[in-house]
Amino acid sequence: MSAGAHVGAGARAGDGTPAGGAAAGTADRALRVGLMVPANNTTMARELPAWLPGGSSADTRKVPRGPGLLTRESVPAYVDAAIEVARGFADAPPDLVAYGCTAAGFLMGPEADAALAARLHAVTGRPVVTAAGAMVEVLRREGASRVAVVTPYTEEVNRQLVDYLERSGIGVARLETLGATDTASLGRITAPEVDALARATVDDSHDALFIACAQLPTFEILDALRADLGRPVWSSIAATATLARELAATHG
Repeated sequence: MSAGAHVGAGARAGDGTPAGGAAAGTADRALRVGLMVPANNTTMARELPAWLPGGSSADTRKVPRGPGLLTRESVPAYVDAAIEVARGFADAPPDLVAYGCTAAGFLMGPEADAALAARLHAVTGRPVVTAAGAMVEVLRREGASRVAVVTPYTEEVNRQLVDYLERSGIGVARLETLGATDTASLGRITAPEVDALARATVDDSHDALFIACAQLPTFEILDALRADLGRPVWSSIAATATLARELAATHG
């Protein structure tokens, strides 16, 4: 289990089967997830429950942030804000906590992402999965060593994503970006745009595809990408959902 899944990927659309192959010990009951996302995120609260067992819900808490995309310099303040937001789950503790910002995990590095998960666990008393940790976990399980990656990030942030994956033992063979420059342009990216770039990025030399960023919509496109590309395809939200199911089964 990767460091970002503290104490602990998505279900296929409509049938509850873990995406990318069956995973042992996944919860099959409705889950209540304490979901933490950046204030601008409009996707994960909708898509995460769709990849969980029927009747699942997300108690979504928004973490304050500015209009620019996260950077290594801005992440510490974001993390401090996230810890304060997490204290709100004490009023109605969820089954688990999902830290739904991929960049806020990988920009800090694997060790810091694991430390953040531990802090969130200490504050909430609940098992914690981070999107960045879930990304690494599902790719390791696939045995992926030459991964194609699609992101919305800037060149500098993409370099840090590649470094995070490579430090986690996962090679990035190709990375393409949708090139969002701020939260407004990030929020305008559509599922067809993600789908088109994903298909243009993968070739026969890649053993998996990962779509990074929990703002990018992927629920409607992931199964078709898997079928058409003939290889494992994961997204930040799908990976987080899979680890969430497993955490709930282990700690429920």
